[in-house]
Amino acid sequence: MTDHAEVQAALKHLTVETPSWAYGNSGTRFKVFAQPGVPRTVREKLDDAATVHALTGAAPTVALHIPWDRVDDYGALAKYAEERGLRLGTINANVFQDDDYRLGSVTNPDPKVRRKALAHLLDCVDIMDATGSRDLKLWFADGTNYPGQDDIRARQDRLAEALRTVYDRLGDHQRMVLEYKLFEPAFYTTDVPDWGTSYAHCLQLGDRAQVCVDTGHHAPGTNIEFIVAFLLRARRLGAFDFNSRFYADDDLMAGAADPFQLFRILYEVRRGGGLDADARIAFMLDQCHNVESKVPAVVRSVMNVQEAAAKALLVDRDALAAAQASGDVLEANAVLMDAYNTDVRPLLAALRAEQGLDPDPVAAHRASGRQERIAAERMGGEQAGWGA
Repeated sequence: MTDHAEVQAALKHLTVETPSWAYGNSGTRFKVFAQPGVPRTVREKLDDAATVHALTGAAPTVALHIPWDRVDDYGALAKYAEERGLRLGTINANVFQDDDYRLGSVTNPDPKVRRKALAHLLDCVDIMDATGSRDLKLWFADGTNYPGQDDIRARQDRLAEALRTVYDRLGDHQRMVLEYKLFEPAFYTTDVPDWGTSYAHCLQLGDRAQVCVDTGHHAPGTNIEFIVAFLLRARRLGAFDFNSRFYADDDLMAGAADPFQLFRILYEVRRGGGLDADARIAFMLDQCHNVESKVPAVVRSVMNVQEAAAKALLVDRDALAAAQASGDVLEANAVLMDAYNTDVRPLLAALRAEQGLDPDPVAAHRASGRQERIAAERMGGEQAGWGA
């Protein structure tokens, strides 16, 4: 039986990276919905992220998206973050919004476009050098819409060549995490459609090339925890993009659609050592908050990840192993369900109180009046938004 004190001790070093774009305006493909108090600059995004960390004690890093978060001096931006108790985390490259990328970026049949895309990826490594970031996250919208449009095998060759060039540019302390997506925007073939494709390319590159699992990027019914277990066993799980989906890649709050799935995933993370203090898995949110307030939604997401992790840590592994060894299917399932059905909110509230935090971060934010203050202070200028 796992002691609650052991769970609290393990949770103290669990951190969740928040994405800069979660603090900006977003919406559906029909409309982007503006909200009062939304950041106008990347520094104001960091101010909001600092609020999330101050409330939860578990969100000390912020992921940037380039060029959405482009600034003239990244060293100064890193210092600004540090002054607010933060660090700049994963650098996310963007090679999917320029008109030149209509037929792809690093897999485009036009070598001029490929060179442009590669130059941007290398620029992102320069930014990592300036910010002290460890991880470069790559997601490619590259693919084809029609049979015969391009040579499928040649596109994989082009992808491998670009990845090799970027990998060789990384510093010894830096990593590449390669994301995948089953669908969107390509209709016929997608160049990195699944974890197997990402894994195969990472194997060719080296140990500092790791797979990033986005929980929204799979076909309905996919057993994501199996993927997690496999990649942990192979030492190739580098990062998560946590979110929830009801239909496709909705990017809703982590744990909103299927909290049981998030628990199952995090149990496999725990089983594979991913919740240990020296684990190097980057737990990040990849979310856009369309109709809900930004900061409370990010706070709630961090709390949901904490709750799922706490339940995963409460699984009695000795009892589970005994039931599995004896072939007692019902008992094995019951051990998991006992942990999942445990109300861990009092445990987490006690942990926050011990850390000098308010036991209820959402209520604390509401009572602070901060949302009303920033709504008044951030009048004028151009609000940040998805793609801005």
